[in-house]
Amino acid sequence: MVNAAETNGLAERIADEARSLGFAACGFASAAEDPVRSERLEQWLGEGHHGTMEWMETRLEHRRSPQGLWPEAKSVIALGMSYAPAHDPLALEDAGERARISVYAQGRDYHDVVKKRLKRLARWLVAEEPGAKVKVFVDTAPVMEKPLGEAAGIGWQGKHTNLVSREHGSWLFLGAIYTTLDLAPATPHRDQCGTCRACLEACPTNAFPTAYTIDARRCISYLTIEHKGPVPQEFREALGNRIYGCDDCLAVCPWNKFASEAAAMREFLPRAELAAPRLADLLTLDDPGFRRLFSGSPIKRIGRDRFVRNCLYAAGNSGDPGLVDQVAALCEDRDPVVADAARWALQRLVPRS
Repeated sequence: MVNAAETNGLAERIADEARSLGFAACGFASAAEDPVRSERLEQWLGEGHHGTMEWMETRLEHRRSPQGLWPEAKSVIALGMSYAPAHDPLALEDAGERARISVYAQGRDYHDVVKKRLKRLARWLVAEEPGAKVKVFVDTAPVMEKPLGEAAGIGWQGKHTNLVSREHGSWLFLGAIYTTLDLAPATPHRDQCGTCRACLEACPTNAFPTAYTIDARRCISYLTIEHKGPVPQEFREALGNRIYGCDDCLAVCPWNKFASEAAAMREFLPRAELAAPRLADLLTLDDPGFRRLFSGSPIKRIGRDRFVRNCLYAAGNSGDPGLVDQVAALCEDRDPVVADAARWALQRLVPRS
């Protein structure tokens, strides 16, 4: 039987190896179910805040706890990789002719980068502890990375529901390794939001019905990435020039003053063509052009049609008459959602007298 000293020593070695692989944060939590965490998830789903993300509901039993997904798991190694930006994510707010892409999507696809490093850490762990079994997860599995990160002590879930770190602010990609090893859990991180409401007040669509609760149906990240149909009329103007995701609630978090872009992985540095792209260039994309431009990017997964739909809403909000011809050309697009967005944009650019 492994004693406490041996367990603590292994945890320290895991954390050291994680840092050598580029992870900025590492912590440990139990794989057992947390009744409070489960109740909050069920309440959030019951209120319909997940919108059309049906997989969150259909795999509830797996998402409820690590052991619900893998009964053999005893511990969770929660990990965070920094993507702290060197520039102000809000700098393009008033640049109507330019498109705003969320910081996390301007570089390499984090799914690939983080998962590759998780696998390397998992292989190292199995070599160190030959009897151990492991599974790695990055975002696409029914895993509650943010609550687990809080339980593992690497940060706390802020009022905007994202994980916040004292050292890295809001800019962390999260991953997890489930293991059959019985590792001593960390002390859960204490909430340090205090009376601050900056993130809640910054949201353009009032997506937070209360602090610590997000209604995805009103969230710009959800509307531009997960939502497949026409964006409801009430939110189109609020999208501004955001065409993929939204950084507003993260960017205003005071804890980001402690985040250093030097901690970010090179793979997450913004590609020049995605840092401040011109709407005029993006509106001309056909499917092959879209695939070429976003090869190796998380943006590729939403497809040309949804992406151009977003660009058309941005064009309609731009006030730029130079986009009229490009917008008009899309009014008869083969995709009805794109055509609808083009007609809406055209009406705003060329209002009827």
